[in-house]
Amino acid sequence: MIAALGLLLGVVAGLLLQPDVPVALEQYLPIAVVAALDAVFGGLRAFLDGIFDDKVFVISFVSNVVLAAAIVFMGDQLGVGTQLQTGVIVVLGIRIFSNSAAIRRHLFHA
Repeated sequence: MIAALGLLLGVVAGLLLQPDVPVALEQYLPIAVVAALDAVFGGLRAFLDGIFDDKVFVISFVSNVVLAAAIVFMGDQLGVGTQLQTGVIVVLGIRIFSNSAAIRRHLFHA
């Protein structure tokens, strides 16, 4: 519950304050958002399955964002940043849809 309230508070703060993202970090923002969404959907699925652990959620959230950004950064250094960015988004997108399907099955038994 604390994680959900923190997420809601962060979204509201972001909408009200409208912080500026530095130009050098703009390309990493979509990756960070997708990685964070992956952790949120995974946490919701774990909650519905009755195996949610807040420590695992926080570690998953932070590590997903850092690892995804590191992969894209490494791709930028190698000159293939766009391709790795696409790969990260595809993999995390598949995980998001897999978790959302499990959530749907759990909620609607379908």
